[in-house]
Amino acid sequence: MTTWFTSADCHLEDFRTVVEQQTDKSAFPHATDVVQNVLVYSGDLPDTTEVRAELARALMDGPGIVVFRGAFATDVVDRATDVFAGLIADQKAAGAVGGDHFAKPGANDRVWGALDKFALRDPAAFATYYDNDTLALISAAWLGAGYQVTSQVNVVNPGGQAQVAHRDYHLGFMSADQSSRFPAHVHQLSPVLTLQGAVAHVDMPVETGPTLYLPHSQKYAPGYLAFHQPSFTEYFNAHHEQLPLSKGDAAFFNPALFHGAGTNRSADVRRMANLLQISSAFGRAMETVDRTAMCEALYPTLLAYEGSTATVVAASAEGYAFPTNLDRDQPIGGLAPQTQAELMRQALAERWDPATFTKALHDQANRRSAA
Repeated sequence: MTTWFTSADCHLEDFRTVVEQQTDKSAFPHATDVVQNVLVYSGDLPDTTEVRAELARALMDGPGIVVFRGAFATDVVDRATDVFAGLIADQKAAGAVGGDHFAKPGANDRVWGALDKFALRDPAAFATYYDNDTLALISAAWLGAGYQVTSQVNVVNPGGQAQVAHRDYHLGFMSADQSSRFPAHVHQLSPVLTLQGAVAHVDMPVETGPTLYLPHSQKYAPGYLAFHQPSFTEYFNAHHEQLPLSKGDAAFFNPALFHGAGTNRSADVRRMANLLQISSAFGRAMETVDRTAMCEALYPTLLAYEGSTATVVAASAEGYAFPTNLDRDQPIGGLAPQTQAELMRQALAERWDPATFTKALHDQANRRSAA
């Protein structure tokens, strides 16, 4: 068994063996159909252990993606759309231009942190929207109890270009070099910590650019390195599927599935989706730690320290960019904002004086805060 993946482990022929299989509907008896290798379900599945087990198998060992038809009532979606449109209008009036993970900043209309913004702007509409049995069923099937919902609204305007094929959070938000620093078992762990979802807020025929995806690709073990390689991108571009959605449909997928938003070739459809990222309750440390205070206290010592500052920084500073406030701490110029540890290493390498570092440290902390 491979214990550490490298780029040399990525072979297109092995990948093709994984993805060029057909989804067997008989293995998923609660599905109503298989379309373009994707399992399609109705939006009124019963919440039973048997159904949860089937959905978990679909995401892990099946095609890695399921679509629920009519998961959200259209009037409920329209009410939420009005709220999201108001939030976007407020952002534009304030002159905000949103960064993006996989698209040019400003090309699309984004609402980062849409979950709490929605709740604060219209609590009644929020309650009606998230009072959704399908969302609860698929979240519990993949993540179990205690899951945490986040939401980012994405509007791809006419002419908006397709994203490059990628995997998603966590390792999917890293470069190949960054993800290669994690052992193979972490590559296997990362997908089961998150469920990706998208609720269609408008009808999405193919010309509007609904999500491109490659069923079964979540099963390719070194895929977090492979999706960065041009040969895999070319294969995805030639062989991806693209299922049209109707308003109120919801797609959910394993974050390790190779996917990307499509090009909006329509003349007048602003393709709006509520992108749901639902996280496992287990993505938590045991204790709360004031790492900002630690970094501020340690920095003068580390400036004069003769040992390994790298190991001290690793033990004290926050080494991960998320969670953060993506309105203020945007992923411009990369897939993720600068981490606290990266800021501290930069300051030490450039020999910043303590006052300069302290200001930068607290400015970064303020950008990351929810308030």
